[in-house]
Amino acid sequence: MLFLGEFEHTIDPKGRLAIPSELRSALSPEVHGDALIAAPGPNGSLWLWPEKTFEQLATSLGGSLVGDEDMLAFERLLFSGASRLPIDGAGRVRVPDRLLREFSIQTEVMILGVRDHLELLPPSAWRSEQGRQRPQQSEIWRRARAAMSEARRRNDT
Repeated sequence: MLFLGEFEHTIDPKGRLAIPSELRSALSPEVHGDALIAAPGPNGSLWLWPEKTFEQLATSLGGSLVGDEDMLAFERLLFSGASRLPIDGAGRVRVPDRLLREFSIQTEVMILGVRDHLELLPPSAWRSEQGRQRPQQSEIWRRARAAMSEARRRNDT
C-alpha cells in the first residue's frame, strides 16, 4: 500500500474525519484491517497507519520486557499516545479529542499521504512547512539519495 497526495478536509463536530475515497479505496480489510492506528509522529503531526501495518511495525520492534532504555522510552511514548480508530461504513474515523487538542487540529485538517502512513496537521502548519522546505528541496533530495545509498550498502554487507 502506498499513500500519496494531500487532501484538505474537515473534522465534523463529533470529531469524525472522512478518509478521502482515493486513499480508502486502496485499503483492504483483509490485508490492512478495518481500523487505523493514530499515534504521535516524530515530526509533530499525528500519524495514521493501517491497523495491520502498525501491528507488523510493532512486532518488528521485538519484545520490551528487558529492553534498552531508549527503546523503552520510545515505546512508552508511542503506544501510550496511540488510539485505534475503527473505519465506519461511511469511511470515517473518529479522532479522539485529546489527539485533536494535542496536535492543534480544529475544524480544518490537512491529510498527507506519506508512503506507508497518513499524517494529519492543520493546513496552516503544512503551508508553513512547505514554505520552509521549498528553498531546501535540492538539499533534501541530496540527503535522501545519500541515505538510500548508505542503506543499500549496509544491506549488501
